[in-house]
Amino acid sequence: MANTAQARKRVRQAAKARVSNAAKKSEFRTSIKKVLGSISDKNAEQSKKDYITAVSCIDKLAAKGLIHKNKAARHKSRLNSKIKSL
Repeated sequence: MANTAQARKRVRQAAKARVSNAAKKSEFRTSIKKVLGSISDKNAEQSKKDYITAVSCIDKLAAKGLIHKNKAARHKSRLNSKIKSL
């Protein structure tokens, strides 16, 4: 356990951030699954709409440093190529 007031505060902050980051990463995975689901249903219009919301979510995570910018680019590129193949 932390001994100083500063260390105790950092423990509290880390716990709060961990919960927030987990929720954002879960939203990231869910948005990707929505796009993949609409692609598998061969629904081009819906997949484009889902892609736009997924890209927004992906970019936010990359900007905050929760995922690497190359990982964000890779996910966006792969989703976009799957949509174009419809």
